[in-house]
Amino acid sequence: MEFAPDIPRWRQVAEVIRRRIEDGTYPPRTRIPSVVEITAEFGIAAVTAQKVHKGLRQEGLIYTEPGLGSFVAEPPVTPESPS
Repeated sequence: MEFAPDIPRWRQVAEVIRRRIEDGTYPPRTRIPSVVEITAEFGIAAVTAQKVHKGLRQEGLIYTEPGLGSFVAEPPVTPESPS
C-alpha cells in the first residue's frame, strides 16, 4: 500500500478496514484482521496497528473479545421515520 505523507498511517489503514466493513468484506459479527495480521499486510509497526483497532473501536465499528479477537459490530438500529 502506498501511504499519503500528510495523513497518519494508522488513519489510512483504518480507512481501508472501514471500507471493507462498509462493502461487506467483513460482515457484522465476523473477525477482522488481528494486530499481527494488519502489521504483516500493511507493513506497519504493531503500535500503529493497535491504533487502527483503537480508532475503529472508538468509532463503534468493531468490538474486541479478550482472547478471541476483534469483530465487526452490528450496525446501529435507526428508528423508522413516520410516513
